[in-house]
Amino acid sequence: MSVDPMAYEAQFFGFTPQTCMLRVYIAFQDYLFEMMLVVEGVMLKKLDAIPGCKVSPSEVRKCTEKFLVFMKEHFDKLFAKMEEMLLQLVLHVPKNVLLPEDRVQEQYPCSEEEFQALQDELRQLQQQCRAEAALEQALRAELEEQKVVTAELEKILQCFEAVESICREHGAGNFKESFALLTQNSKKLQDVLKDVEEKRKKMMQHDQLI
Repeated sequence: MSVDPMAYEAQFFGFTPQTCMLRVYIAFQDYLFEMMLVVEGVMLKKLDAIPGCKVSPSEVRKCTEKFLVFMKEHFDKLFAKMEEMLLQLVLHVPKNVLLPEDRVQEQYPCSEEEFQALQDELRQLQQQCRAEAALEQALRAELEEQKVVTAELEKILQCFEAVESICREHGAGNFKESFALLTQNSKKLQDVLKDVEEKRKKMMQHDQLI
């Protein structure tokens, strides 16, 4: 069998010429085997009809196998010549023939250097696409986080609005002013607690010295 890939012929025919020839070879070979079995059966019937014939079926089978080997050797030689002829003259696309789907290459010829440059540009564009896809995914994740934070802030805002409403109902005045005053008083309390804690530590140190 030919080792030439014949890719252009496969593109044109829809199958590789070598595959076609292999199937033809197998079909011929199967037919040869079947024919030899038929010949063997006819010979056995003819021998049975001869009185006193001492030729056994095993001997007939041996002769059939020898004849099959002989036929197969000649068949392989003939088929090799037929295969060479078919691959060169029938299942072959001439070098000067351009398939319709490849007409664009004739209209826009491209050198090997230009093709390599296009390949490099394509790889760069693919890398950019992957980077943009990763960035888009990160932005989507950040957007989801922002949605969660916004929902929490809205809950806190609703709580402040509820507290401010309660303050107004009980005459506590503006909630923002009350909250600012509460913050100042809390800071003062923290300062007082800090001062008390420092005095307590000094007294303990004094007691230890005594």
